[in-house]
This record gives sequence, structure tokens and C-alpha cells, in this order.
Amino acid sequence: MKESAYLQGLATRPVVTSDLPRHSAVVRTTHWIITVSFFGLLVSGIAILLAHPRLYWGETGSVGTPSLIDLPLPFMLTGQSGWGRSLHFLSAWVCVLSGLFYVLSGLLTQHFRRDFLPAKADLAWDSISRVTSSHLGWKRISKSESMSYNVLQQLTYLVVVFVLFPVMIWTGLAMSPAIVSVFPALVTMLGGQQSARTIHFVAADLLVLFLLVHVAMICRAGFSTSVRAMITGGSAATKDLA
Repeated sequence: MKESAYLQGLATRPVVTSDLPRHSAVVRTTHWIITVSFFGLLVSGIAILLAHPRLYWGETGSVGTPSLIDLPLPFMLTGQSGWGRSLHFLSAWVCVLSGLFYVLSGLLTQHFRRDFLPAKADLAWDSISRVTSSHLGWKRISKSESMSYNVLQQLTYLVVVFVLFPVMIWTGLAMSPAIVSVFPALVTMLGGQQSARTIHFVAADLLVLFLLVHVAMICRAGFSTSVRAMITGGSAATKDLA
């Protein structure tokens, strides 16, 4: 089993694999489609939120009722919901369908098991703390290290793909009257429509935080090289074998 590049004292043997794509065509295509649709969701989501920048818990919530969180945003009750909801609906389905295609492809090709499933040794506290220290210290990573995912990246991607995005989809469907009329359990399990809206907002914030950290890590690894690899596929110069 391939060990993490952050584990010291383990001898590795580099094998030249210059023709090995760093990212498959499916990964590259769905990555950019999801990126564009996510920005559409972000812009339209902000527009929708400005129409009523308050969060509640339970089934109902409106002006004049106690709120759970008052966001420091101005009320813009008109002119936002129309185009915002339309763009949000379109972007959401593009993102969901592309994401499903990516997940199915990743499961069939064992992309998740091969690239995102951490080795047992990598889950040790010493390994995790070493990777964390490297990230917090903003140390420049080597080219060989940039060719693989460390344990923090692996765990983060797994949480984003299999926890945050499903939560976003679930809570988004729970806010749709048409969907809820057919599947009322979607919203009752969350405690109400306003609860679904609040959870949706928190999950969206976590995804934005992930995006910011993701871009920062790309810059740390070499922005132009990383982006080029996600566009053209690139190639892995070496592959370490334990």
C-alpha cells in the first residue's frame, strides 16, 4: 500500500510514469462544470438571502417573529428573489447532475478508494500533526508531494463529497414545496422548513470556506501548474512505491 509522503523513514522507489494522467477527463470536466455552477449558486444564494437575511429554527419564520440569527446584511425585499431563485434552481441541477456523474465514475473507477482513502498509518496522530504543522507553517511543498493527496486533503475531500454536498441537496429539496408535498419526511426529519434553511446556510458557508482553503493550497503548490493539470490532465512525473 502506498504510504504518505509525510511519513519519514520509509524508503520509496520512484517509478517514471510520464504518460500517467494526473486527472482523468471525467474529473477535469466535472470539476469545471461544478465550479461554474457553484459560483452561480453562490451569487444567486446571496441574492436570495438579501431578501430576508435572518435565520430561524422550526417550521416558520418571518419579520416580527424571534429569529435564531440576524445576519449583518441589509434587507432587500424586492428585486432579488426572481432572478436569484431562477439562477439558483438552474445552477443547483447542473451541480447535482455533474456531481452524481463524478461520484458514480469515482466509485466505478475506484478513484475514491485509490486517491482519497487514507492509509491506516496516515491516520496516526503523528502523521496528522506533521501534515497540519506543514500546512499552518505554509511550507513550500515539493513536486512529488503535490502529485498525491495528504491525509488532511483526503479526509476533507471525503467530507465535502459525501457529507456537505448531500446535506446541501437534502436541505435544498426540503425547502421546495413541490418536493415536500410528495416527500414530507425530507423536512420533518430536519425539524421544519426554516431549520432546513438554516442548515443549508451553514453547509454553504463550510463549502465556501473549503473553496478558499482549496485555492490557497493551489497557490501553495504552484497555481499555474495545478490549474494547467486540471485543464489538460497533465502527467505525474513519478509515482512512489513502498
